[in-house]
Amino acid sequence: MRTVWKYGKRYVFIYIIAIAAMILSIILDATSPQITKRVIDQVIVGGQMELLTKCLLGFLAIGLGRAVFQYTKEFIFDFAASGIGNSLRKDLFDHIQGLSVGYFDSHNTGELMARVKDDVDRIWNACGFVGMLILECVIHTSIIVFCMFRISPVLTLLPLMIMPAILFYAVKMEYGLGSVYDKISEETASMNTVAQENLAGVRTVKAFAREPYEIQKFKSHNQKFYSLNMEQAKLIAKYQPNISFLSKVLLMAVIVVGGILVIRGQITIGELGAFSEYANNIVWPMEMVGWLSNDFAAALASNRKIQEIFKENPEVGGSEETGKACQTDGDSAVPFTGNISFEEVDFQLHGNPVLTGISFHLPAGKTLGIMGMTGSGKSSIVNLIQRFYDASSGRISIDGRDIKSIPLRQLRSQISVVMQDVFLFSDTIAENIKTGKKDTIGVKTVEQAAVSASAHSFITRLALQYDTVIGERGVGLSGGQKQRISIARAIAKENPILILDDSTSALDTETEKEIERQLEGLKNSTKIIIGHRISAVRHADEILVLEEGKIAERGTHQELMNQKGLYYRTYQVQYGEGEELWQ
Repeated sequence: MRTVWKYGKRYVFIYIIAIAAMILSIILDATSPQITKRVIDQVIVGGQMELLTKCLLGFLAIGLGRAVFQYTKEFIFDFAASGIGNSLRKDLFDHIQGLSVGYFDSHNTGELMARVKDDVDRIWNACGFVGMLILECVIHTSIIVFCMFRISPVLTLLPLMIMPAILFYAVKMEYGLGSVYDKISEETASMNTVAQENLAGVRTVKAFAREPYEIQKFKSHNQKFYSLNMEQAKLIAKYQPNISFLSKVLLMAVIVVGGILVIRGQITIGELGAFSEYANNIVWPMEMVGWLSNDFAAALASNRKIQEIFKENPEVGGSEETGKACQTDGDSAVPFTGNISFEEVDFQLHGNPVLTGISFHLPAGKTLGIMGMTGSGKSSIVNLIQRFYDASSGRISIDGRDIKSIPLRQLRSQISVVMQDVFLFSDTIAENIKTGKKDTIGVKTVEQAAVSASAHSFITRLALQYDTVIGERGVGLSGGQKQRISIARAIAKENPILILDDSTSALDTETEKEIERQLEGLKNSTKIIIGHRISAVRHADEILVLEEGKIAERGTHQELMNQKGLYYRTYQVQYGEGEELWQ
């Protein structure tokens, strides 16, 4: 488990202390049968009653000593495992956050949730309670076998003969369980995804009366999960009874053979009593082998899954670590002026061409409008500017600097985006507006941004106003209200570049007009407005009309109208011939 060793090595010293406490506890446990031997041979058989008090005090001392060492051992193992699990989960989450958007295109939420929660929990368990018991079984068995050998080498042959058979069944069971646990882990991720998607989209499910289909879909995954767990149970049922049976055979054989040796005078009754106690103590590690191998196999499978994620590297060059450096780099701390240039940019996604030969220059403080049919590549331009993906060819620059040379954190922190798919967090409206700059945006700025986004009026009508907690993804708000909060969030950041990706699609005409007037007042921001409605882009300094990933037309509103092309036809469809768009 190489991934785990990276975290475990910092706890080596305290693990050594825990193992030392474990050994001392086992030694005390192994001493108890020796006192039992003296009680039988010297007190009961020999009649030396004066030894009874000493023997009882010995039992008491052993009990107290074992309690102290057992507590020390378990506390340290739990402490170390908690530290390993905490660090592993944190680093795994940080690593996932640093991966490019392209990674999330092919990996669903449920799968990643299973890795961060369930798989880390299994490794945590393996480094703590399960790992502790595995070590204890090995050390306990070794010490007990040694003590048994000292009493009677002949009797010791019995556990040594039966233990390989128990080990054989344990290994067979572990081999089968390892394969099953891989499948269970995958199915857990799939089932989590189905449940998460259903709950997140519960309104859509109900709107389309899709409940029976979703229930059947979940039942299918649940049935597969059940079948895999039954397969696991069958493996345990196949091998575990054999292990338990052999353990009972061992105890019976010790009593029978030991009795014969006592009759022949080769060992005393006290030695047989001590040996029987040792034989009983060696049974529990054997019976736990199956369960421990089961949990350990699960941890190994989980570790393999987590290693696969750690092996993933960001597809976009320049990691988030590079971005962190910008906090101390004097040059990179200089804010953008907002000059944006695309030079013969091509972009392919998963081998499919999305943009071809895109070129434009947007001076600082100016506004660029982008229109086009669905799938024409409008949002891809936004994704490229933020470096969610890298262009396949060509050059994208801001203020003359290739964006590939700009740390990701600096690049994205100076761009405000209102995305087409609005996402609001389960938090107050004020905290949602402050997203991205929670430590620097004050109450006054929040309210001003809400006014600019035409959100202030409906927010103040709420019972708690800006302190109103909204549900997951903005549940409880209308589509237009969510869009206005999203626009306020972008405006509040006061960044040099503002991008609105079809951000007024859910707004009425009057609200859209008011927001447009407010945006025109942001003279220090370079704006890119993507829209399906001409009303959203008509006042832009330049408008690009995309068709199948290429620039089909470009110019101002009036120039495009004069061309009588795609833009003109779109105008006719939206407003009718002879109608005038609102000024």
